[in-house]
Amino acid sequence: MTKKIGDIIPIGYALKESLRQGYSFRTFKRDAVAGLVVSLVALPLAMALAIAVGLPPQHGLYTAIVAGLAVPLLGGSISQVSGPTAAFVVIVAPIVAEHGLRGLILTTLLAGLLLIVLGIAKLGRYIHYVPYPVTTGFTSGIAVVIATLALNDFLGLGIEKLQGEYIQKVVLIAQHIPTLHWPEALVGMVSLLLMAVSKRILPAVPPPIIGIGLGTVLAYVLQQHGFDVATIGNRFTYVLPGGGTGHGIPPFPPAFHLPEWPGFVELKTLFAPTLVIAALGALESLLSATVADGMAGTKHNPNAELIGIGIGNILSGFAAGMPATGAIARTATNIHSGAKTPFASSIHALLILFYVLLLAPVMSYIPMASLSALLIAVAYRMSHWRQFMRTIRIAPPSDTIVLIACFGFTVFIDMVAGVTVGVVLACFLLMQRVAHLTHSQVSHNATGHHRKLRHLSLPDDVMVYHINGLVFFGTVETALERTGFIRGDINTLIIDMEDVPLIDMTGLVAMKNMILDVQSKHKVVILCGEREITDRILQKLPLSSRHKLKVAATVDDAVKLVLARKE
Repeated sequence: MTKKIGDIIPIGYALKESLRQGYSFRTFKRDAVAGLVVSLVALPLAMALAIAVGLPPQHGLYTAIVAGLAVPLLGGSISQVSGPTAAFVVIVAPIVAEHGLRGLILTTLLAGLLLIVLGIAKLGRYIHYVPYPVTTGFTSGIAVVIATLALNDFLGLGIEKLQGEYIQKVVLIAQHIPTLHWPEALVGMVSLLLMAVSKRILPAVPPPIIGIGLGTVLAYVLQQHGFDVATIGNRFTYVLPGGGTGHGIPPFPPAFHLPEWPGFVELKTLFAPTLVIAALGALESLLSATVADGMAGTKHNPNAELIGIGIGNILSGFAAGMPATGAIARTATNIHSGAKTPFASSIHALLILFYVLLLAPVMSYIPMASLSALLIAVAYRMSHWRQFMRTIRIAPPSDTIVLIACFGFTVFIDMVAGVTVGVVLACFLLMQRVAHLTHSQVSHNATGHHRKLRHLSLPDDVMVYHINGLVFFGTVETALERTGFIRGDINTLIIDMEDVPLIDMTGLVAMKNMILDVQSKHKVVILCGEREITDRILQKLPLSSRHKLKVAATVDDAVKLVLARKE
């Protein structure tokens, strides 16, 4: 019974696989070092992402702690690091603006439940069917939006809320450029520059630590000389347990709360955001796990990973966190730092908890401009602009159209529109391409023979109609030209479907109508092809037609059947 449950709900797959060879103190040291490095990268990023969606920074930290601890132990990827990611910013920000923290918590919980269902239904492998131009297009679009939103704090423009569509946000930012606050802009630019060049100078230290660390020092010096610089401490407040107000980040562990269950109207309102969060969480997590497999030489279980990330999102929701998914950059850092088991990712979460409990007063000095610089750096990396431009240069025109459409809709409308339009357009263009690969040909003594019939002698009153390719709703007109091609002196029509690998319901109906039409003119029809295809066509025909129809495995057998009848 336990084995069956494990097969249905493969919880902890990665942990079990990584511990098969045992766990030594040397392995623990490598996991601990990797966890330390990743925690230093994840700490400022978690705060920056929470601020980017309109929440205090601790909500991003709670997500990194809770999901970062639970997902690796329960999921299907050995090296994956989970937590809040930049891709969610454009989805979560509107939810927070419209429904507040409660709405975000509920959508995170519901998305977690949906991800678990997807994992139990074993739908993990289908996530890879999303076309490359779609993922590149919406990822690049998200990067542009994130970088644009980050300009407010990066330049110290003082815009309270960036509202409206993308163009309106850009116009609003442009209008506030004259109000640029140079001390904050200086801190932001110095932080961004240090993140860009520090890898060459100090390759062992994560760039965000250098950029934000020295940016914080610069902001403190400017403040000591009388210049105002927005920091976490003077921007955010929290309520103390005994009453009163604290500044910056609360030095407390995440507390779990069960929110009041929503009514039908609220559920209906949150349904669409829930689907989007679940879909993006599944897509990004499994893509990240696939990248991790290529880097570390491992193999993840996609269904176990969906279940793990689903549980992580539920726990994150209970802790007032944000949606969580696999983070490609942090996962790559984890692998490069020597991680060997999922414990490395869990250690990074425990270290972030340690930082919150002991270093919250210090983190309150971090300037908002430095966190915005980090968002711009993340946006640059996730833009994949080189791949974007290369796709435009070398990809077929159809893929380029999908890429640009997905990018444009993501930036100027939203990510839901971008992905929806991209997938639908990609499917439409694929059907068009497949339709061009499907063709038909007629063999008759008066018109020439197909290559299959070169060694056969075809009687004058016999015609062979060859169909090559898929017969579905997108190719029916190409594959089946009805009976207009049949000459008056033809008594037998052989329909060659040997090279038809698939036929859908539209194709079956069209084939039925074609056979009935030919039979109504008192002509013999012989159908040949794969047994599965011919059986489905027979089932579609009425009983009277089925008795008249002859079936053969190949064209050779069909011609021999005709010749035998004539003898």
